[in-house]
Amino acid sequence: MWLSIVTTALSFALGLPTAWFIATRPPATRGLWLFLVTIPFWTNLLIRTFAIMEVIRNEGLLNTVLMGAGLIDAPIQILFTDTAVLIGMAYVYLPLMVLPLYAAIERFDMRLLEAGYDLYASRAQVLARVILPVIRPGIVAGCILVFIPSLGAYVTPRVLGGGTNMMIGNFIELQFGQGRNWPLGAAVSVALLIVATAGLLTYVRVSTREGRDG
Repeated sequence: MWLSIVTTALSFALGLPTAWFIATRPPATRGLWLFLVTIPFWTNLLIRTFAIMEVIRNEGLLNTVLMGAGLIDAPIQILFTDTAVLIGMAYVYLPLMVLPLYAAIERFDMRLLEAGYDLYASRAQVLARVILPVIRPGIVAGCILVFIPSLGAYVTPRVLGGGTNMMIGNFIELQFGQGRNWPLGAAVSVALLIVATAGLLTYVRVSTREGRDG
């Protein structure tokens, strides 16, 4: 659960500036930037996960660059840890955060920024009291689209965690497979479904309230 929460937070921290950058580009180039964001969806999830493995393994790109720069003397053990799973899931689900945020920011009235600065608001105040409240539906949608799949993730924790990091998806597979405990597997599956439904209802409620408030 906490890995899914941290993945959602990390995706939001990376996705918000990315979506803002794309939404503030000239209209003629926004399509190209969105195209670049969606390219990972063209590749199988397993292949993307193995690509991340090649980057963070002991002899991978990250350790090679750090050792070549003299920043470390020995490879950093990242693979088969919670950090590896976090990096992999954030990479896989980042586009699902960027796209809803972009849709919300694209409709944002930039004159509100000018009004905030004219009223002597700082950049942090404009972000907290002008931008985030307006794009809140996009934030909620992005968090749900990242949190729910990461909660039931199976491939990424299995490959990058080496089977030692038990996520809910792996636990369900274990109960229906080796454990032969179908009642427990079914119960956990229903619990996961309830969590997903609660997230979707939260999004619907926020969207309805935003529509009613104009």
